[in-house]
Amino acid sequence: MQEALCIIFTADHGRNQLKYINGDINTSLIKTIKGRTIMVQHDTTTPRPYSRHNLIQGTNGVFAGFPNRIALELGGFGKSYHEWDMDMQKWYDKYDHPLWKRIGKEAEINGGHGGMDFVMLWRMVYCLRNGEALDQDVYDAASWSVVNILSEQSVNDRSNSVTFPDFTRGVWEDARPLGIVGA
Repeated sequence: MQEALCIIFTADHGRNQLKYINGDINTSLIKTIKGRTIMVQHDTTTPRPYSRHNLIQGTNGVFAGFPNRIALELGGFGKSYHEWDMDMQKWYDKYDHPLWKRIGKEAEINGGHGGMDFVMLWRMVYCLRNGEALDQDVYDAASWSVVNILSEQSVNDRSNSVTFPDFTRGVWEDARPLGIVGA
């Protein structure tokens, strides 16, 4: 096990003179045009073990990551929605994305963050080599990039909401689904 390096700066050190504007934890609530709510929390300060905690919750169930688990309103494979189903293999067999089924083992061996870094880079290289459009466009890039700026604006305004810009000017409503299902 690798020991953590702890650096303590003296009181007059430049890093101890910095003024931090944000708090220990920043929470952003994003309300989509379809009325869905997305909560993003950024916490790099409070003491806890490393986690890429992910949670997707809808009207019929919830999936949580690390460790992966699922609970469904209608139950699934005999489980009540009041209990986590930790046996994920049956869900992976039924619902895993074809791309993950194709390169998932290689990704787990060669990629960071459980293989997701490898899959993202593999897909980008695949598209470039085969003359296919990437799975993101300039509007996606702008939308992903602006979250930081909008969060800063919200913090500066006592955490009041800010409007998320529609960089596509409504074109998103007619966007075609990505063609990566059979990849």
